[in-house]
Amino acid sequence: MTHDGIRRPQKALTARFVETVTEPGKHFDGHGLFLRVRPNGGKQWVQRITIRGKRSEIGLGSPPAVSLALARKLALDNRGKAMLGGDPLAERRKAAAGLTFDAAVDTYLAAKLDEFRNEKHRKQWRSTLNTYASPVLGSKLVSEITVQDILRVLEPIWQTKTETAKRLRGRIENVLSWATVAGHRKGDNPARWKGNLSEILPKPSKVATGGNQPALALGDAVGWWAALSSRDGMAAKALQFLTLTAARSGEVRGMTWDEIDFGIKSAIRTTPVATPATSATWTVPASRMKGGREHRVALTPDAVAILENLPRMDDSPLVFFAPRGGMLSDMSISAVMRRMQESEVKAGRAGYLDPRSKRPAVPHGLRSTFRQWAAEQGYPRDMAEIALAHFIGSDVERAYQRSDMLERRRVMMAAWSAFLRGE
Repeated sequence: MTHDGIRRPQKALTARFVETVTEPGKHFDGHGLFLRVRPNGGKQWVQRITIRGKRSEIGLGSPPAVSLALARKLALDNRGKAMLGGDPLAERRKAAAGLTFDAAVDTYLAAKLDEFRNEKHRKQWRSTLNTYASPVLGSKLVSEITVQDILRVLEPIWQTKTETAKRLRGRIENVLSWATVAGHRKGDNPARWKGNLSEILPKPSKVATGGNQPALALGDAVGWWAALSSRDGMAAKALQFLTLTAARSGEVRGMTWDEIDFGIKSAIRTTPVATPATSATWTVPASRMKGGREHRVALTPDAVAILENLPRMDDSPLVFFAPRGGMLSDMSISAVMRRMQESEVKAGRAGYLDPRSKRPAVPHGLRSTFRQWAAEQGYPRDMAEIALAHFIGSDVERAYQRSDMLERRRVMMAAWSAFLRGE
């Protein structure tokens, strides 16, 4: 008898066995609970149980999302219901109707987020699901989500944001495993990697490039900017603003009007490299910054012009908003660059490729393009790094470096804007 008062057979399963077993078949734990291992390596918890005199099997999800301890607890709960005359199988079937992926995420995270000690980790969990999964899966019933649906989420970022895509896949798998255990869906988990997505997508280790995102070649920047400037739509305007400020996608997409100080514009617009002609500043709060520290961005006249010509949505503080309201998705901005690349290829040209990897440039790679330009123009390293909101030097150096060089950066960003225009 174990500490929880439940009898186990002498050869009950162990957590280590569940993690490493590859032999196909049924591996029993006791009290009707067993682990089914398929020839393709997939694993599923199954419980044999008698409900009102009829023998049935109930799927309890798959490891590692459902651990051995959790599978035992779920099996015990089902046995208790059955012994009291209930029907846990019928309850699951009733619960299966009508649960969307977004609703499943909300319910799952309400129970699971407290397990994460790190506040940043909690935010990342929800943020990645909201940004990448929800636009594709959000309104779909979890019972209807297929492998093809998962691929629609992952394929656009599998090559360019491999680490994010890996984490996203695991998080979707966990949500759908919970949905299976709770009776909202049946069968294999379409987000499972081994023996499933692993047969379709390349291994992350084969496509990851050490975190380097494909950048736009400096020689292509002027032509690319002209092509982008001819495009309409909120996502295209957001991409323009992102380029002019060298900001991250999430910082731009989450920007609100109260973060912007339009300052005082000069009555005469002189050469932008010498006189930026505006004191406009965008202040990104620490809560929205990757480094958890407030960041000021010097806005050029071109950046201000984009903002001044944007429509505003009633009852929404967002500067760049989605067609149906709410924040733009990261995919919508990436899609603009993808369509620009497709247009080039269709016209018989190579398009906008990273000079090293020869992969199509992506929004985040524009920061690298800016950094290369700043270095070649001779701007101080620290000033360029501050513009990118990177941490500079050691803790001691940062303690003494109180200035963020805002006005010097204003001139640099005006020169960057002029370079993009071909001046």
